[in-house]
Parts: sequence; C-alpha cells; structure tokens
Amino acid sequence: MHLFLLPTRYTSGVDRPGPLIARLRRGSGVTQAQLARRMGTTQPAVAKLERDDSNPTLATIVDALDALGHELSLVTRPRPARVDESLIRRQLELSPQQRLKSLESMAREGDLLSEAGARSRAGRG
Repeated sequence: MHLFLLPTRYTSGVDRPGPLIARLRRGSGVTQAQLARRMGTTQPAVAKLERDDSNPTLATIVDALDALGHELSLVTRPRPARVDESLIRRQLELSPQQRLKSLESMAREGDLLSEAGARSRAGRG
C-alpha cells in the first residue's frame, strides 16, 4: 500500500513521510547510514526515502519508524453528518399536513416500484 501525497492545502498539520522520517532521524542523532543498516537497506535508499516528494509504502514507513524507536499511530475522529440542509429547510417550510401528504405519496410510489420489481422477477423465473 502506498500513501498518496496530497497537495499542501489538504495536509495542514500533517507531516509528509519523507520529512517526518528525516526529522525523527536527526532528532535521534542517527545518520542516514545508521538508519539504512537498521532497516537493512542502503544510505542512498534512505536519502531517497527522506525526500519531500517520496511516496513510500506503509510498510517502509513503519520499518523506518521502528528503526528509530517510534511507532505509527493513526487517529480518527467522528465527522459531522453529511446531510443536505437545503432539503431539511425545504421540508420545514411545508405545513405538517403537506409533509404527511408528500410522505404518503412517496410510500405509494415505493409500493408501485416494489410491485413492478416483483413482476419483473416473476417474469424471468
């Protein structure tokens, strides 16, 4: 699996993999050559990994972080429900009787569609 790098406007506060690894490596006092030995790769490969435009696999990122004494942690949080508020406003502009009449109409249309589907399936069987 590759991490797909997003334009900067979408990654505010998110480190790109290469610079993150470089920053952690330098903060740990480890050279690229030392990190390469720990990862079982070469110094040029680490230099390429640390570039701003690198797009390493998730496994490579985890290996590099592990070699530097860090672990990858992804955090999620709930997002607001995605609803079309204009539809809600439109419904609230209707009287209760109008909303009920609309709902009954949709139920009748649903019944008709269900019956048509049943007839179609019976014709194929």
